[in-house]
Amino acid sequence: MNKFIDRATTAASLNETTNALAKTFAERAADYDDNDRFIDANYAELKSAGLISAGVPLELGGGGADVRALCDMLRIIAGACGSTGLALSMHTHQVAIPAWRWHHQETAGHIVEPLLRRIAEEKIVLLSSGGSDWIGGSGTAEKVDGGYRITARKVFSSGAPAGDLLMTGAINDEDGDKTVLHFGVPLAAPEVTVLDTWRTMGMRGTGSHDITIDGLFIADDKIPLKRVAGEWHPAFQMIATIAFPLIYSVYLGIAESAREIAVSIAAKKPVSHRVQSIAGRMDTALAAARIAHNFMIEAVERNAPSAETINDVMIGRRLVEENAIRTVELAMELAGGASFYRKTELERRFRDIQAARYHPLQKEVQAEYAGAMALGQPIEQIF
Repeated sequence: MNKFIDRATTAASLNETTNALAKTFAERAADYDDNDRFIDANYAELKSAGLISAGVPLELGGGGADVRALCDMLRIIAGACGSTGLALSMHTHQVAIPAWRWHHQETAGHIVEPLLRRIAEEKIVLLSSGGSDWIGGSGTAEKVDGGYRITARKVFSSGAPAGDLLMTGAINDEDGDKTVLHFGVPLAAPEVTVLDTWRTMGMRGTGSHDITIDGLFIADDKIPLKRVAGEWHPAFQMIATIAFPLIYSVYLGIAESAREIAVSIAAKKPVSHRVQSIAGRMDTALAAARIAHNFMIEAVERNAPSAETINDVMIGRRLVEENAIRTVELAMELAGGASFYRKTELERRFRDIQAARYHPLQKEVQAEYAGAMALGQPIEQIF
């Protein structure tokens, strides 16, 4: 009972803080978007308010929020500013994964605890190289005395201007056997450069620049994981299960905020059967996105990452994508010509929601994975 009360109290406190920040973030969102600027002031406030360490266990100095509470946090922030929500989701899932291990893998506690304590105490920001480092890996790791020399170019590194540590990997190819090595890269290292490359249709404030790594030495004892390139590994079952409900909270939040804007505009117009029909279809799509997202969270809450939880999470991910995008499209239709003006802030949400298409597993791969699971076929190399 006490554990339940503690979780409820933690979630309520986090929700209150998040809502207060969201009001400020909403006021800044258009300026960041119009000028392709990184949401730097928002990141400073995320740090001071404790949201950077929200997912760190209470025992280690963090906020103690579980995945469901973190999803709510990201959903609310994204409703105010999609770029802030998406950038924060990339840090947050990198915190939630070691936090999950600390809670549920007894042998991993001493491995992940130092990083979690740093996040809480130093408020360091973790970056993910995400899609550029998916199951296949990217970059090269050359074996040298005592470790590896890393050369790589990582794309879609959201939050790069504020980052302290890039959680990434590179491929070591010896005698034709490709092995992906995983490690953290300090952004302050002279061999690491953040390039100014992020000029995009949507999510303009995320600072998802390319990062180059030119000959950085990583010692053997700084490589916690080695895996075969090009196939699912149990570590990636855990990563994918935990990360994607957090990331897709962002798109749900954008869809919810688009719905609110459209309804407020439509309420000022004469009522008609057509308008009611559009509003009804919009709310139906949004309900589908919410149901699918909850399905993803429930997969995490089983606390047993597996090929099956990946399947459930990725089915949910596809349904959130499809229905969140449809919600925003219908919001534009419901608002009518007013939605074409930037000042209504629907067109920004329309642009931002398109990013939901591009995270793994994209629709054709997701369908293949789900189909292979249904038919009892191998899924190890479907990613």
